[in-house]
Amino acid sequence: MPPKPKITKNMVIDAAFEVAREAGGENINARTVAKKLNCSTQPVMYHFATIEELKKAVYAKADCYHSEYLMNIKDPQKGAMLGIGLNYIRFAIEEPHLFRFLFQSNFFTGTTLPEMIDAEELTPVILAMQGAIGGSIEQVKEIFLMVFLFAHGYASIIANNSLFYDEEPIKSHMERAYRSAVLAVQEETK
Repeated sequence: MPPKPKITKNMVIDAAFEVAREAGGENINARTVAKKLNCSTQPVMYHFATIEELKKAVYAKADCYHSEYLMNIKDPQKGAMLGIGLNYIRFAIEEPHLFRFLFQSNFFTGTTLPEMIDAEELTPVILAMQGAIGGSIEQVKEIFLMVFLFAHGYASIIANNSLFYDEEPIKSHMERAYRSAVLAVQEETK
């Protein structure tokens, strides 16, 4: 009889990520992950002493996935910031379970907005914005914060209420929020 295939830690994380994508992070447990892997719960618990540990690993994977999604701008000529903001909202539409897991779960608890903006995962986003608009990193972070809060409002409403996504007015609102944020930061530095 051939040996059973070995279930790796990454396989467990990938399976749990799929559970989070399909049913939400709150549905990650040993049984749902084992079902995805077509195995018993033993390999899941072998690699992770607790489900909370597994959820933290899935959160990190989802965070990286989200950052890559943000940076895949469909129309970079129209502006990196607008593209990133629209991608943030699109993510909430296309991946509502992951959006809620990332931004509306207990894993987001305890992080302040400045800590979130200083997170290593956001560095590519902040640098892309700085390349597009210039200014110091601190100015770019301030602009990012204002536009993020605006985009997060739209994304949350859409992810939680199945609000119809009409890109043209949202794009117009995002452009105005972005211009307002840039003007506010410029006025503060005068």
